[in-house]
Amino acid sequence: MITVMKFGGTSVGSAEAIERVANIIINTKGDKVVVASAMSGITNFLVGIVDNPPSDMEAVVEQFANKHLMAAEQMFDEKTMAEFRKDFDERLKGFRKAILSDPSDAYYKDLVTSQGERFSTLMLSHYLRKLGQDSVALTAETAGIAAVGLPLSGSADLLETASGMTMKVRPLLSQGIVPVITGFYGIKDGSPLTFGRGGSDYSAAVVANALDADMLEIWTDVDGFMTSDPRIIKDAIKIDEMTFGEAAELAYFGAKVLHPRTIEPVRIKHIPLKVRNSFKPEEPGTLIHNLRKKGKGLLKSVATKNDLAIITVSSAEIAYRPELVASIIAKIAENNIIIYSISTSLSTIAMLISNSDVAPVIRKLNELSSGDIERIDVKNNVSLVCCVGDDLLSKCGVTGDIFTAVKEAGVNVEMISEGASEVSLNFVVPMGMVMDVVAILHSKYIGE
Repeated sequence: MITVMKFGGTSVGSAEAIERVANIIINTKGDKVVVASAMSGITNFLVGIVDNPPSDMEAVVEQFANKHLMAAEQMFDEKTMAEFRKDFDERLKGFRKAILSDPSDAYYKDLVTSQGERFSTLMLSHYLRKLGQDSVALTAETAGIAAVGLPLSGSADLLETASGMTMKVRPLLSQGIVPVITGFYGIKDGSPLTFGRGGSDYSAAVVANALDADMLEIWTDVDGFMTSDPRIIKDAIKIDEMTFGEAAELAYFGAKVLHPRTIEPVRIKHIPLKVRNSFKPEEPGTLIHNLRKKGKGLLKSVATKNDLAIITVSSAEIAYRPELVASIIAKIAENNIIIYSISTSLSTIAMLISNSDVAPVIRKLNELSSGDIERIDVKNNVSLVCCVGDDLLSKCGVTGDIFTAVKEAGVNVEMISEGASEVSLNFVVPMGMVMDVVAILHSKYIGE
């Protein structure tokens, strides 16, 4: 049995956390492959270097090195530390070379921001060795994770990755070695290409896909998926089981438990996924798989995505001009801006985007012919509510029940998205009232 285990930044964020994670790995039965994020705070630190380059790069190297060495000194005895420093110093040379490379290179930010994972994995691998478990620290380069796509938004080439990992990783498992692999990025034409923030979850799913793993475990700092955000709903409870579709919808529309791209690489090979808490390993977590387990209430969970805006583009009979609709969306796509929902009428198309993306979207839309667009309207500070449940499309009256509850909360619905998924219904409300909506939906329709 092959288990791919991914540990996030907080799970490897300190010497104590790394020691805890190492014991979880050792106590897991069967063959294990580990994927790890950078230590918490490190990727933000590296992004800051790229966005605001300091004058003294050597000071940056020293600060970066000290963060990791301080943790290592707490974990390792003199002999282990000496062995660790050999590998550490070699990788530190690569880090210095990376931050001093050409900032005008399109993939410079990918190169720099992917450095943190190279050091967290090294510490974890050496600590496993200290505990008597044979282990090797692999980078995406040496593990064979292939990537395609544009800077800062890459995707894995699943076929090429499977080929590479079959040669480079699978033989290690037959020798009882635990590979510890960098998350967050793959390799395109010999250079790092990152998978987007939070992309280590996706990396782990790609590794599970490549190795035809029996289980993917995402170890984080929460117990699993919840019926709602416990910061909003105090009596929110953990969900024991979900389908891939349900988990994907919740992850995409606000639940921060799992990166939304994690689902697809394991879903296509029917590899079950568990979300577990590395600080409470006794908790079974949430199991995500193909089998549907009926919930007790109308809904299984309610998630929200805040700080959004509705941009409405008006043009005469836009519904009869598919080439204009395509041009509008293509313009927005030029900046890799995510559209969370789309609604159309005869003469308008409304799109839901992040508040922070409004200005660049308007600039792009203004590049279209002046005769194509009559007016652009913006409604800022709205929230998307994502209601997930069993077969919502096939149940009579579900929409009516949900919006009756929203009416009881005294909230107006600004935009609706229904029909794209059989397990979710999404709608937009003013951001200042979203907590009221979530509270009434949770109390009425979850866990009845």
